[in-house]
Amino acid sequence: MITQDIVRKLWDEAGYGNLAVWADKTITVVPPDYSGVTAGKKPLVILKPIALVNKYELLDFALHDEELLISIETTIRAGGHVTRGPRS
Repeated sequence: MITQDIVRKLWDEAGYGNLAVWADKTITVVPPDYSGVTAGKKPLVILKPIALVNKYELLDFALHDEELLISIETTIRAGGHVTRGPRS
């Protein structure tokens, strides 16, 4: 998974629910009251878009915020693999 792709998904889905990041590198939208288990499997992490990206006026600000990128990478690396994409 690429960190900036996750930030884009968080930005796009803010207000629609939370994001579950799965071991197979997929990301799905889940409701705020999601129990944390689907078909007997648990996601690596559940990210809350509004809490993470709502403070940014533009997507570019979020994509280049070192603190946000590190926070997401640290959270996902607890059980999965994520890499930082090249800066544009």
